Parts: sequence; structure tokens; C-alpha cells
Amino acid sequence: MSLMDMTEAELTSFRDEAQKQYREFKARGLKLDMSRGKPCTEQLDMSLPMLDILHSGCNFIDSDGIDVRNYGNLTGITEAKVLFAELLGVRPSMIIVGGNSSLTLMYDSVARAMQFGVYGSKKPWNKCEKVKFLCPVPGYDRHFGITETFGVEMINVPMSSTGPDMDMVEKLVQSDPEIKGIWCVPMYSNPDGYTYSDETVRRFAALKPAAEDFRIFWDNAYCVHHLSDEPDTLLNIFDEAAKYGNEDMIFEFASTSKITFPGSGVAVLCASENNIAQISKLLGMQNISYDKLNQLRHVRYFGNADGVRKYMEKHKAILKPKFDLVIRILEEQTGGLDILTWNNPKGGYFISVNTLEGCAKRVAALCKEGGVTLTGAGATFPYGKDPEDRNIRLSPSYPSLSDLEKAMELFCICVKLASAEKLLGK
Repeated sequence: MSLMDMTEAELTSFRDEAQKQYREFKARGLKLDMSRGKPCTEQLDMSLPMLDILHSGCNFIDSDGIDVRNYGNLTGITEAKVLFAELLGVRPSMIIVGGNSSLTLMYDSVARAMQFGVYGSKKPWNKCEKVKFLCPVPGYDRHFGITETFGVEMINVPMSSTGPDMDMVEKLVQSDPEIKGIWCVPMYSNPDGYTYSDETVRRFAALKPAAEDFRIFWDNAYCVHHLSDEPDTLLNIFDEAAKYGNEDMIFEFASTSKITFPGSGVAVLCASENNIAQISKLLGMQNISYDKLNQLRHVRYFGNADGVRKYMEKHKAILKPKFDLVIRILEEQTGGLDILTWNNPKGGYFISVNTLEGCAKRVAALCKEGGVTLTGAGATFPYGKDPEDRNIRLSPSYPSLSDLEKAMELFCICVKLASAEKLLGK
């Protein structure tokens, strides 16, 4: 029965029962963490054989004849560029292979733009009166943290199942020269799990920004992280942008952080040759080279892009049961109550849920007090402010199935309790 159809007496009884269940769960003394999309131990163990790929008797010479143990190869070894170019559908000359974190490459890209500008800039961003970024919401909290750190004004853009509201994006980008960029997670978006439609990608590729130094930050973090046997597909934005002469407008990012080891993966920045030349010149003052041994280790472990894709089937076998469990419990515990909506993604690392308006913070607080830590309510919006206080990002990957089941049972109890309190006004 929908809570909206209950009488006050029925709602009160519903709330009292939820309070009783909550007290019982709280008494268990749970300490479970669903705050970040971290790979679980079983996923990390899968990659342990990679650590034995390089040893004292092996060949450390790359395909260019360079000893990867030494200085050099600022933008990465050729084999790694070829591997990522295959995965992303671009030319190896468009790739810079970095360290373990794509977030670092994103941060550095914003920092360089602020201090030096980007290819085609007339002046650095920090010399502009104001710098603005468009932020599809709900979105990735660490994206928003980067731009907030640099004092960039962030503008919310609503998300739908096909991607950001492109009417709004086009209107703002084409009319305001202070808008210098937009954050995008185009495939299995964080947290909604949406993949941008072909039309959305084409509209991004065809943008006519008022700012000559506008950049699309295309964080393709989950391009191989499928959970379904019928995965989503994403149109290649560089192929589309080339039709309009807009290849310089895109910075694409990816990494192996959730494929091998988050603490020791390989990240890449993909951009036009014009951008790569400008970035490489500045990067040469910051770095001599990234960890080429780790790049070589990854290449020899996977072999090629197909090797990566086959490997991801092992991840899917671990993750899909966890996502299925979360969806099943949400349906069983809250279906028909009209107090919660959620997505059922075909890939990625998150399940996005929306409570009744004004309930998300209360749900997160109840969960934390009950022993389950979630991503903070509001984190999926710039400045941590969800204007409707509705969105919560669930991260099913890290807990075991048994712990995840306990966490989700508590979560649903908290949603019921917070919703009844809201509707009763107390």
C-alpha cells in the first residue's frame, strides 16, 4: 500500500513498526561501509598474478628500444598507448599514459588551464573575470571537488536517461563565454548508471561554445565495466567531433583503477594532437616520466584490448550478483510504497536512489547511526547541496554478499522510517 494513501493512524503504525525494526538492527552493532565504489578483495586478488609479470630475468625494453626502468618516455610507452587507443577508439598519438589515477590527470588538466590556458586560449583561465563549469546532476562528487578547489562557479544541469539536458547545455555554452567546461561521465554515469544516447553525443560534438577555450571533460571511467550480457554502447565522440572540426574541444579520461589495482593502476588522458602537444610541453616541466614499469606490467598482462574485455567478464561475475541483490531487496522492501525510486544500471559501480523530497539526509544519518556508512547525502551535487534532498548513491561493490544484504535491509528500514516521519510531519 502506498504511504500516500494511508490514514494518519496507519502511517503512525507504519512508523512505529519501522522504529522497532531500526532499534533491533541498531542493537546488532553493525559496522559496514558502502560509501565508495571500491573493488572488493576478490576483485583485487584477481590481479595478483600481474605482480609476477616483471622479474629479474625478464626483458625491460619496450617496443621503441627504451629500458623502461630508466628516465624518458614522458607521455608513456608506445605499447600502453596502443592498448588504450584500441579500447577508446582513437589514435595512439592522442594518448598520454599517466600514473595510477585519472582523477590526478583531471585535476592537473584544470590546474594547467587555470595557470596557462588550453590550446587556443587567449589567456589563462585564472586571468578571466569568472570561470564557470556545467555539472550534470546527480554527478561525481570528486569532479565537483576539483572545480570547487579552484574557485570555479558550478552550474547544475539536470540528467535524464539519455544524458544531460542538451537544450540547456547548448543554450548556456553558446551564450556565455565564461563557461569553460562541463563534467561528463558518458557511459554508466556516476551515480545514475545512464549511458549518453547517440543524439546526446552528436550534440556535444557539434557544440559551438562562446568561449574559444571551452573543454568537455569526458570521464569515460566505466567504458568496459558491463554488468549485462546486452551492454550499453557509446558513440565515439572524437569521430563525431571530427565532422565539425571540434576535436580540440575534448579531454577524455580513463584508467585501470577498477580493473586491476586502484592504488596502482594506469590512467590515460586522450585528446587531439594539438592538445597533446600543448600539454606535453607543460608536463615536461612537471615530470620526467610516469611509472613505465607499471605501464609495461599492464600491457604484458593483458596483451591487447580484447584481453582487457575478457578480463572484465571476471569482474562482472563478482559484481552482478551484488547489484541483483540490491535491486531485489529494494523491490521487496519498498516496492509499491511510493517512497523510493531507483535505477537498474547495465554497468558501472553505483545504484542511484531517490527518496521523498527532504528525506535523503535523514536516511543517511539513520544508516550511519545504525552501523552502515553511505556516501553523504548531497555529495552527488556541487557544493554538497542537493536542492531537493533526495538523491543517495549506493555502492554495492565492496561488501560481501552477506554484509550487503544486512546493509540493504537496514537501508530500507531507514527509508521507511524517514518517509513516515516526513509524511507525519514529525
